[in-house]
Amino acid sequence: MNSPQGPALTVERMGITSSELILEVGFDEDCDVALRDQIIAKSGQAFLGSDSNEVVDAVVLWWRDGDGDLVDDLVDALTFLSESGPIWLMTPKVGIDGHVEPSDIQDAAPTAGLSQTVSFLAAPNWTATKLVPRKAQSNNKK
Repeated sequence: MNSPQGPALTVERMGITSSELILEVGFDEDCDVALRDQIIAKSGQAFLGSDSNEVVDAVVLWWRDGDGDLVDDLVDALTFLSESGPIWLMTPKVGIDGHVEPSDIQDAAPTAGLSQTVSFLAAPNWTATKLVPRKAQSNNKK
């Protein structure tokens, strides 16, 4: 099993739907392959890379402590994102090399113009944090 509920239910919880364009940033050999495969299967689309010029429905950003500047990487991801799409920040869970403190995410998100909405264990070694553009969150409340 990939997470407490398995990769298919994790992808459902992420809200991934058919035909969505998804940008993946930060892929490396430590990323969860089963979760990646399930996201691709659900969307029916291969991940786009940062060399793409497409506007995407969601971004999956694999990020580890030591990968650089989180604010910069979140701002870069926003340049590809549709007005209401989420950034799924995937970080190593507590006890895994590269773990990112939740306070680091809480500090970086508003600086990048994002709001944190939810975090959960997405895979055995990865936590998912949903970040949305602040203007999209306020538009949804109207």
